[in-house]
Amino acid sequence: MNPAYRIILRPATPADRPFLTRVYAESRTDELAATNWTEDQKAAFCQSQFDAQDRHYREHYPTCEYLVIEQAGVPVGRLYRDRRPDEIRVVDIALLTTARGQGVGGDIMQDILNEAKSAGLQVCIHVEHTNPARRLYDRLGFRLVAHGEVYDLLAWK
Repeated sequence: MNPAYRIILRPATPADRPFLTRVYAESRTDELAATNWTEDQKAAFCQSQFDAQDRHYREHYPTCEYLVIEQAGVPVGRLYRDRRPDEIRVVDIALLTTARGQGVGGDIMQDILNEAKSAGLQVCIHVEHTNPARRLYDRLGFRLVAHGEVYDLLAWK
């Protein structure tokens, strides 16, 4: 593999919080473009939503690993992964806009699937209906388990 492409996952630290907030904000760019908010209002909204999401994840996924995705030593995204006795739950995976479309997410997901296959586990993820990454999950063999109002639950076995 090209060293410039090298991907590593490392535990997130409190010092990563501004970066993780930025990743969250970039994942909301399209929907916020439809508002007439100022950049300051958008930033405040994203901060409050990131904080609420972080609290929710920490409450509902107490064994979750909070990881920063680095490419060639530069943070490019986040992976929140919860290993359970019967499954690996991808709680959240998100990349900065500049890192999308390069195979980073696909490579990470394939590594998770390989681990799950070796351990005889399924992999589950909630995906927003409008998320373009849904095509990737379909190609990887994920199937719809439950259709929700905003998110679908997908599973790979």
